[in-house]
Formats: sequence, structure tokens, C-alpha cells
Amino acid sequence: MALTPPRAARKPVIHSLHGEDRPDDYHWLRTQGRADPEVLAYLHAENAHLNAVMAPLRDMQGAIYRDLLSHVQERDEGAPVREGGWLYLTRTEEGRAHPIFLRRPVAGGEEEVLLDLNALAEREGHANVWVYATRPSPDGRLWAFLLDTTGQEVFELRVLDTGTGDLAEPPLTGVSGWTLDWGADGSHLYYGRDDETQRPHQVWRHTLGQPQETDELLYQEDDPTFRATAHLSENGETLLVGSEAGVTSEWHALDVRDPEARPHLILPREHGVEYSVTDGGDHWLALTNQGGATEFRLARLPKREGLTWGDAQGVLPHHPARYLTGMHLFASHLLVSGREGGFTRLWVLPRPGGGYAEARRARFPEASYTVHIGPNRVFDTATARIVYTSLTRPAEHLDLDLNTLETTLVKATPVPDYDPAEYVSEQTWATAQGGERVPVSLVRRRDTALPAPTLLYGYGSYGIPTDPEFRSTRLPLLDRGWVFAIAHIRGGSELGRRWYDAGRLGHKLNTFTDFIAAAEHLKAEGVAGDLVATGSSAGGLLTAAAVNLRPDLFRAAFVGVPFVDVLSTMLDASIPLTTGEYDEWGNPGEPGAYATMRAYSPYDNLASRVYPHLFVSTGLNDPRVAYWEPAKYVARLRDVAAPGSGVIVLKTNFGAGHGGSSGRYDAIDEIAEEYAFALAAVEGKLGEDGQ
Repeated sequence: MALTPPRAARKPVIHSLHGEDRPDDYHWLRTQGRADPEVLAYLHAENAHLNAVMAPLRDMQGAIYRDLLSHVQERDEGAPVREGGWLYLTRTEEGRAHPIFLRRPVAGGEEEVLLDLNALAEREGHANVWVYATRPSPDGRLWAFLLDTTGQEVFELRVLDTGTGDLAEPPLTGVSGWTLDWGADGSHLYYGRDDETQRPHQVWRHTLGQPQETDELLYQEDDPTFRATAHLSENGETLLVGSEAGVTSEWHALDVRDPEARPHLILPREHGVEYSVTDGGDHWLALTNQGGATEFRLARLPKREGLTWGDAQGVLPHHPARYLTGMHLFASHLLVSGREGGFTRLWVLPRPGGGYAEARRARFPEASYTVHIGPNRVFDTATARIVYTSLTRPAEHLDLDLNTLETTLVKATPVPDYDPAEYVSEQTWATAQGGERVPVSLVRRRDTALPAPTLLYGYGSYGIPTDPEFRSTRLPLLDRGWVFAIAHIRGGSELGRRWYDAGRLGHKLNTFTDFIAAAEHLKAEGVAGDLVATGSSAGGLLTAAAVNLRPDLFRAAFVGVPFVDVLSTMLDASIPLTTGEYDEWGNPGEPGAYATMRAYSPYDNLASRVYPHLFVSTGLNDPRVAYWEPAKYVARLRDVAAPGSGVIVLKTNFGAGHGGSSGRYDAIDEIAEEYAFALAAVEGKLGEDGQ
């Protein structure tokens, strides 16, 4: 029986810029809006088409779901994090979709349930619920959290009275998800708000017990390319108010011990100068690229007005082979994160007499691993929480002794029915255009015969690395004889800041050709048989662009919540994220940037070619990549794909945003559905070729 997809083409709208006319037959999917009955009917028809394609595969999907669930410790607790006199943690219960937030006294005693997210969802009738941040007041009497019930990333700030279990006051509404902290006396909260494009641009101070309309605006960022956020310094004394664009930053400081304090400038913004800062007591500590430190350096600056970079004193110098990415300050130590040789690293600097001694690197047993600074809420301690993992080793929460650099296991993530000895991880190197060597990480079962079907993952944007870490969700594919591979492509930061800079703006094509080089390398080396590409968000842009360039290379591709209509989005400053991302993609109002985007924008480069099987997904409430981008992309694909193309499906999650469903069982089922699609594509069982 034919699987008939819906149709979406209309009379074209013409977009003209820089001498080019771009006809768009599918613009109505955007202009009529997500509440429009015709748009909703079209998206529902696409879901019906997906269901028709997947109907013969539901048994396979169910088997994969059971396999995925078999590796989940359904009743489990997270690693406890100390704050004040309490240990805060989350628990999951068997059969319950959402976490429970609780705490226990450090000195021992009964636990307290702060928030059962399952009960809240049932009581208030929400299909999806997300908690983005939680913060106890300094005395532990109150507990604040940010709640999203739509996936649109617009939050309520709720404050719980831990003594009664009731809300201490009416929720604050229209709150950003980027800022949440307390004043020193627990009578004030600091939060953020977004502008009409959902750009965080304000920082507010709220007095407990007072109506929201009396709150005080502390900082507003009017430059539409900057985003304003705030967080508390590690010593608990300073609210650090940051305004950051892609490659430029500026920080202000506010004394949270003074309920009347206002932010004051630390160092003014200079285009191309990035810095993060924290409160070192009698000085500021800055991590910066200023002064040609392309891979960043650490410096200290005196606490006084009118600072310039000429006042900086070196703490940890710039080294071209060491990329410094973060820091966490303790009373007597500084913990620094970074990268060397493609892998994450940690260094500890003792602080004798308030100064900074020589950095010592923490050592770990595996050659290929990922380690990062975990949640740390105690300032005066010689122990830091870190998180360690590898492709075959589930995440371990460790306490790092900052004096001896020895680690103590706090919590190992339990993975039922998993024996790490049965799996092997490797790294190989692909040669990209221009001779650049691109690392590729692999994991498979030891008994998997090569070449094997391979799921190749990539991201490659914003300088965000994809590090080798364990995911139990890969096991059903690995146990079915697949290889999972990660292409560490330019646009990420796996090989330092230069790796990021070589994959953004005018160099963006490197991201896509690196991914193709990784795919070709895996085939040439006899690792990969059939290849399936996968990526989400900017990774969805990646997979869509790679498929446009080399559709013959992939048997199928997953194009998740994808940024595929690059020109239309970046030309519209009213859309969330647009103005803040000119440093990433460019401003297409400039002819050179327009030409670069025009060369790779997946939607604008669809053509009459034979496409592989494609599974495209979106969330109706997605504020980051609007539903109409993937909807338009699929609609145009249906019209231009040549005969012999694979099955093309679009899935819309009507109750969620960018991250998909909030419930863990729904999320597992979504993974199972995609895996069933991939297996059927490779096994030749996926519906009828041709749309």
C-alpha cells in the first residue's frame, strides 16, 4: 500500500536580497503561525504519515524500547550535593516519569521531599514539566525553582517554604531560565527576564513577600547582539552580572550582602575580548583571551574602579597547546578545566596566603576519557566534586582531594545488564580537505565483525565539544552489531579554540566537509558498512548539509530539531537567538556572510537528487528552532527529491520544545522509534522507496 505524504506547496513568496530572488512556496507554514488550524492540520497529517511508515516497525520499536529500559536503574538516586547543612539530591522511582527533588541533613536524620515533579504534573494537568534550576536560601528555609510546562523556555519562579511544604508566595512569571540566585540574607532573589525575541536582557532583584511589579531592575542590556545573565560567586558575596555576545563579554559586580547595592563595571567590553570572572576576595580572577591569548589565560586584577587589562597579573599563562575553558574557586584552591591533545583536563592551583601556586594536573586511569567540574556549593573545603566518564565507563561522581589529587567515588551510575569488558572504544583520524586531521571516536562490542552498520554523530557549532562519554542508550544498537562513532569536527572545540574558529562564520563549510571526511574514512578503513548520520539542532543543520553534499554516502539520516532554513531565520531579527548569533553564523545583511550561508543553508540547497531515508523531528513549542524550519524543509524535499529517494518523515511533538518530551519513558520511546527507523533503513525494510 502506498504511503502518501501530505502536500504543502503554495504560490511562492519572493525574498530578494543582494541581487538574488529566492522563491519560497512554503512560507505560509511560518506566516500563518503554529496556532493556525491549517498549519496544525498539515503537521498532524505529517505525523499520520510517520505512523503509516512506522506501523510495520512498531514491534521492533517495542523490542528496542524494552532493551533500552533494561539498562535503566528505574529507582535510583543522584549524587548528593552539600549546601549549608543539607545534602540535596534527586530520586527516580520505578514507573514514574519525572524526578523527585529531596534533601537530607548532613548531620543525619529524616529526608525531606521538596518537589515531586510527577505529583505536580498530575495535580496541575501538565503533559510535560521541566525544572531548569533550583536554589535553596542561605538558611535552607526556602527553596526556589524555575518551572517550564510548555517547552517554550518561559518560566515561573516558585519559592517553596520547606517548613510547610507550601509556596511561600505567588509564583513570579515571565522569567528567564538563565539566572536564579539568592541574596545573602535570604530575603531577596535575583532572576532574569527576556525581551520579545526571547533574548535574556534584564536582571532583577525580588524582595520576598512583595508583588512582582515592585521588583527592582538592576541591569538591562540594550545591544540586541548581547545576552545578560547573572550568577553568584563561589564565596557567596558577589552577584556577577554578565553581558556576552559570541566573541565579546563584559562583567559587572554587585555585593549581595547589601540589599540596596547596584552593579558596577569590572572591565569594559572590547570586541573580540572574552573573559569570565569570579571574586577572589581582595581581587578579581579572570579567564580571558585578551592580549592574543587565543587558548585563554588566567589573570588576577585588583578590586578598584577604572580597571584596564594593564592592571592584570599572570596566574596561569597562555599556552598554544592548552585550551583553558573554566574555573571554580575555593577558599584555599583554584580548580581549572581545559583541554590538551583533544581531551578534557583538570588542574589544581593551591592558594597559599591568597596567592596562586603552580598548577598540578589531575591524573586518571584511562587514555581516552572525559572529566569536568561538577556541582560545588561549599567554598571553604579541600574537596571538589568532579564527574568522570568514557565511552565504555558510566559516569562516576568523584570527590577530588585538592591537596593530594586523589579521588574518592561518591556515586557510580548503575547500568543494569551491562559489562564494560564486552565493549571496546577506539580513536581514529580522518583527513579532511586541506589536510587537517579530524579525530573520530568509536565504540562497539568486541565481537562485532567489521565492517558494520555505523551511526555517525556530529555537532560542530558554538565551540561545544562532543566528548567521549558513556550513554546507555547506545547499547541496543551496539548489541545488534552496530558501531557508534563521533566525528569531532571543526566548529566544536575538541582541539582547542582554533578548532572552533575554523568552523564558524566564513569557515563554516569546514564543519560539513569534516563530517563527510569522517564518514568516508570509516568506510575506507573497513569500519563502516551502511552509514546513518545523526545530529540535532545545529547538529541537524550538519546532517542536512552533509546529506545535500553527499547523499550517496548515507543510507539514512536523522535531522533533529534542525536549524535548516538558515537564511530566512538569520535575516529575521525578531526571531529568538538571531541577533545573538551573528558571531557564530554571520549577519546575512552583509553580502559576504549572505553568500557563505547561501552556499550551505540546507533548505536553500535542496535539489533534484536521490536522497537517503530521512527522519526529521521538531517540537511545536520550540523557541530555539521554530517548527516551521523542519516543516518547510520536509515540504520542499518532497517536491524536489528525485525518484529512488528514501522514505522521508516529519515528526512533530505537539507538547514540547527543543529538547523533546520531559518524561523519561516518553524520551526512551522516542529513541526506540528512531532506532527502529535506522535498523529498517539498513535492513531494507523501510516502507516503499520514493515519496
